[in-house]
Amino acid sequence: MEALNCRRWRFTSQMLLAFSLTLVFAFCPTGAYDPLDPNGNITIKWDVISWTPDGYVAVVTMNNFQQYRHIQAPGWTLGWTWAKKEVIWSMVGAQTTQQGDCSRYKGNIPHCCMKTPTVVDLLPGTPYNQQIANCCKGGVIASWAQDPVNAVGAFQVSVGSAGTSNTTVRLPKNFTLKAPGPGYTCGPAKKVKSSLFLSVDGRRFTQALMTWNVTCTYSQFLAQKTPTCCVSLSSFYNDTIVPCPVCTCGCQNNITQPGTCVEPKAQLLKTPGINTPTKNFAPLIQCTPHMCPVRIHWHVKLNYKAYWRVKVTVTNFNYRMNYSQWNIVAQHPNFDNITQLFSFNYKPLTPYGTINDTAMLWGVKYYNDMLMQAGPDGNVQSEILFQKDMRTFTFKQGWAFPRRIYFNGDDCVLPPPDAYPWLPNWSTSLQIEKAFIFVVSLLVSASLLAFL
Repeated sequence: MEALNCRRWRFTSQMLLAFSLTLVFAFCPTGAYDPLDPNGNITIKWDVISWTPDGYVAVVTMNNFQQYRHIQAPGWTLGWTWAKKEVIWSMVGAQTTQQGDCSRYKGNIPHCCMKTPTVVDLLPGTPYNQQIANCCKGGVIASWAQDPVNAVGAFQVSVGSAGTSNTTVRLPKNFTLKAPGPGYTCGPAKKVKSSLFLSVDGRRFTQALMTWNVTCTYSQFLAQKTPTCCVSLSSFYNDTIVPCPVCTCGCQNNITQPGTCVEPKAQLLKTPGINTPTKNFAPLIQCTPHMCPVRIHWHVKLNYKAYWRVKVTVTNFNYRMNYSQWNIVAQHPNFDNITQLFSFNYKPLTPYGTINDTAMLWGVKYYNDMLMQAGPDGNVQSEILFQKDMRTFTFKQGWAFPRRIYFNGDDCVLPPPDAYPWLPNWSTSLQIEKAFIFVVSLLVSASLLAFL
């Protein structure tokens, strides 16, 4: 009886532990953790480089330490709340979207008097005297793995606050980053070791007077309510094409929500300005069963003695978006033995230390680095040649298909494993071989009976 009670207690404890973990994951912001890029973030560095009679001058730098998630047009938007009654006297390399009420100033008028300013990057081609290093890219910041040189943005701001000094200065709080929509959550500012700045001639270092860091992390759950991409599968050994699951990215249609999707030959697509992005970045997608803006198709194409080949196609169903500097991240155990890649760039990612099963793929510059909006040209494709490791290689049980695929940093929905194209139970040659063996065995048996 005591043993039975003990077993019951253990079972109850396991249930309690599971329930507790469920509560923890339900109420903690775990969505910002990315298993393929566990340390990815955007770090905002606020460097005070000089004092002024009524404030200071700071250089604000945004470093994108995310391996494959970049900020594309129309670019980033940065906001904060001033700790006291600061104003922005002037800016270089960026501007605020609103000036605010500066009526109390009679002489020089500040650039912005708002308590919560919103800053955007300047466009390329800005006059040189209004630029600083790493500014004026239209808010576009590349990902760290794809283009580390351009994975940074910066601007300079002159802050006015009466009586501000190194003992009274206060950093802004409640930083917000949009890129260009929601998804990023910024933590509190932390004072760190002062930054060093290299002179233009490369011969002298200067040091910031004070430096703070603000870390912003991305969550796909905060960015959108539904997925943004899906994966379909096919293979040479099976005629079945496994499509994206129905309603992967929502089940809206023109009956329940007019204007959500359009047919490829609809007259609406001929309306001037229909392809222009809206303020809330709502997509206008082609009507499909999955209703996703982007689909990635993985096709197991050929099987050689020592190699096997895969064709990857990325299709854009969004009529309002050209994806610049797009990339996909795929996870498959055979990426440790990739032999050749056609028309895509490739970089291995090792989120699990020495295990090389994750690859980042993106377009070749000036060739296919722009995934055009939905239409005849709205796709890019490539083929990947893998060398076989006979100890692990198999076509059985869906081994040849990816474990996970991202598009521009967003996790794409895969079909359920039981829907994958399976190998036939037996081939025609195997059936003939079995029939031949059966006939021979019958003949041998008949001969033995006759002999006896």
